[in-house]
Amino acid sequence: MKYLPIDQRLFVRNREAFRKRMKPNSVAIFLSNDEAPRSADGFHEWRQNSDLFYLSGIDQEKSIVVLTTNCPRKNSEEMLFLRKTNDHIRVWEGHKYTKEEAKETSGIEYVYWLEDFHKLLDSFVNMADNVYINLNEHGRYDSEVPYKNLRFAREMRENFPLHQFHRSAPILADLRTEKHRYEIELLQEACDITGHAFERVCKFVKPGVTEYEIEAEILHEFLRRRATGAAYHSIVASGANACILHYVDNNQICKEGELILMDFGAEYANYAADLTRSIPVSGRFTDRQKEVYNAVLHVQKEATKLLVPGTMIEDYTAEVAKVMEDQLKQINLLSDADIANQNPAWPAYKKYFPHGTSHHLGLDVHDVGSRYKAMCPGMVFTVEPGIYIEKEGLGIRIENDVVVSSEGAPFDLMAKIPREVEEIEDLMNS
Repeated sequence: MKYLPIDQRLFVRNREAFRKRMKPNSVAIFLSNDEAPRSADGFHEWRQNSDLFYLSGIDQEKSIVVLTTNCPRKNSEEMLFLRKTNDHIRVWEGHKYTKEEAKETSGIEYVYWLEDFHKLLDSFVNMADNVYINLNEHGRYDSEVPYKNLRFAREMRENFPLHQFHRSAPILADLRTEKHRYEIELLQEACDITGHAFERVCKFVKPGVTEYEIEAEILHEFLRRRATGAAYHSIVASGANACILHYVDNNQICKEGELILMDFGAEYANYAADLTRSIPVSGRFTDRQKEVYNAVLHVQKEATKLLVPGTMIEDYTAEVAKVMEDQLKQINLLSDADIANQNPAWPAYKKYFPHGTSHHLGLDVHDVGSRYKAMCPGMVFTVEPGIYIEKEGLGIRIENDVVVSSEGAPFDLMAKIPREVEEIEDLMNS
């Protein structure tokens, strides 16, 4: 791993919290992600299952974590199963965890080789009444691929039909939503790395550079600062491309007079940053660009103030919509008549701001979390309003990552990254 070691107390704490939510006489099983084939003998870049990482810190393929409650079998409260290395693996793939290294990383005392998993499975499942299986229950998940945990769930139901099966996902979603201070520190590191990348590209951008050259500068800064890489595919959208919300072609030339909307974030120790900034190719905003930019910035600042304990996402969204409506009126994009005659199912402001303002952030860019749960201290949200004016070829979005605090004002993990018009212009012309 490129990142520095993480204090194992984080993972010990996470497992204790999960086990407290399990029913008596239970076993919970967590599998690492598949290695996904790409073509020929190639594979897509592998990344650990977020839930398994949350519970163990183990960042290696073909790993399994098992947790039990009230199991009479000795040494079975927490178990870790790892792929056993050999000379062939060492030569072709490199170093893999030793049992001692895995214990040090995870805090799990009982580490076995993966080849022993099915030998032991019957013994600890047959002594349990309940089996917890971990499936992907994210609201945005949509895939026809039967991934490893899903295949395992089907196998377990077939082999142990008289057991009671339970869902791990709701427990983990609830636990993962409220970040521990160790997690906040990892998120802060991801945000700091992202900030360095932003400063780098501000000094690099000039008329004639290509979007992919900017993307290359971003990735260079990520990797040189110990990030695993990008937390998601970077968006570098110049001119009218900025009106395409998920533009990832990144293949156009940046022209004088245009803005570039850049949405990117580093991944550090599997924790994601998510930043958006809009900057002028020439180093100076035009009057119109500045007017729209400051409208977006005003909405972002007002939205951030609302991230306090007790706030419901639905109420938050409604309040942000009011602020956005007012700003769109001030920059002559909406009129009172537009608002009076709007379709309540698709309000007038949605023409220029069609996406949400915030999502949970953590081990995943769109992290787990319920929109029906009130905001609590430790929750981390993006705040990313935008205004997109297709007829002007102008799209502006500004995004920071913010922690809900128990001490009053929200804590902005990206507070040091320039976002005022003057700050950006000074940085680009320094």
